[in-house]
Amino acid sequence: MHVKYLLKASFFSDLYGSIIITVCILTHWEKTVVLYKPENYDVWYESKFEECDKEACLSFSKDMLCSRVTVDHNYYAICQNLLSRYAMWRGSSGGLLHDPPPHIAKDGQLEALLDECANPKKRYGRFQAAKELREYLTQLSGTAR
Repeated sequence: MHVKYLLKASFFSDLYGSIIITVCILTHWEKTVVLYKPENYDVWYESKFEECDKEACLSFSKDMLCSRVTVDHNYYAICQNLLSRYAMWRGSSGGLLHDPPPHIAKDGQLEALLDECANPKKRYGRFQAAKELREYLTQLSGTAR
């Protein structure tokens, strides 16, 4: 099985006001990692958060991404550069979910999940926050119908 990692994730608006998400992708073969078993190949890898005042900021090590079986990099890319308050776009801060309606924002769950996904405070926190964020957004989309 091959794995694809987002190396750049950003969004922009086209002439018609649609939001377009752009990505640059690195692909590697997970079976190769398991077959050759580089050092720590089976230890989950967490991308390090770096606050940045530019668009589409991501720090990563290609060697780390391609030598581990479980990596949180795609969660990091999406949460930091597209969804959370850390996302930057044309000089404006705040991602696609930075200003939810009051009835969603009132309990703070969305903000907490986005913050933990973008800038985890707990070990493997991004993995858990991304899972819970998907479930939470799925639940919200079901109640909006």
